Amino acid sequence: MSSAPFPYRLIATDLDGTLLRADESVSERTRAALTAATAAGAAHIVVTGRSVPWTRHILDDLGYQGLAVCGQGAQLYHAGEHRLLTSVTLDRQLAGLALAKLEAEVGPLALAASRDGLEGEVLVSPGYAVQEGPLPVLPLTDTADLWSAPLNKVYIQHPTLGDDALTKIAKETVGGLVDVVMAGAGIVEILPLGLTKATGLSLAARRLGLRAADTIAFGDMPNDIPMFGWAAHGVAMANAHDELKAVASEITASNDADGIAVKLEELLLTG
Repeated sequence: MSSAPFPYRLIATDLDGTLLRADESVSERTRAALTAATAAGAAHIVVTGRSVPWTRHILDDLGYQGLAVCGQGAQLYHAGEHRLLTSVTLDRQLAGLALAKLEAEVGPLALAASRDGLEGEVLVSPGYAVQEGPLPVLPLTDTADLWSAPLNKVYIQHPTLGDDALTKIAKETVGGLVDVVMAGAGIVEILPLGLTKATGLSLAARRLGLRAADTIAFGDMPNDIPMFGWAAHGVAMANAHDELKAVASEITASNDADGIAVKLEELLLTG
């Protein structure tokens, strides 16, 4: 398939809305393009907002053996060894303070949280709308239980504010205590201050002896902006949020139209 040297040594791909189609599958075309690119010398790293327990089944289905950056940069996971290499947790006292300040500004929030670890549970309070899928959640009936074990992140939803508005207000209100990102429809997250996908990706790249200058990144949501800022070349999907498109080097086809494969095939042919 390749008639020219592949110009990047590292391919970083988001999962939802990027590598995954709407039905959470990865097309045969995209699998083939990634296989060809790795055969041409590039490493592939998945960089996702999902924590390890919500990512592992996808990586196993792909036969993925390498490093994966999970939990919005908080976790570095070795898929081949099913081993968590590094993990950054949320300061629960700061997070509690941030939530109290935010609720004083906008009123009660519906909450969920991702516990740390390979088997970390996702806790969900009443009123929090969870996207349907095969992954289990635990009901959170007492908010005190939210803080009973180490967390990677807290998810917030508001009964009337949309994702963009909630993210903006949260950043303005508590941005000095925690980071706030929008990772998808209905997914606004509170993270450790300074943590981004770029944090985890740079750590993974160093372990592979690679640099930002070696990297092409694919994504679709505002939480991918730091990753695009770090990588040499950022490719937004056609279905991407406008904020990401605004900082992308280019825009490819949508996730359902094999946008990653479209770009990789071009690079494999032309370099």
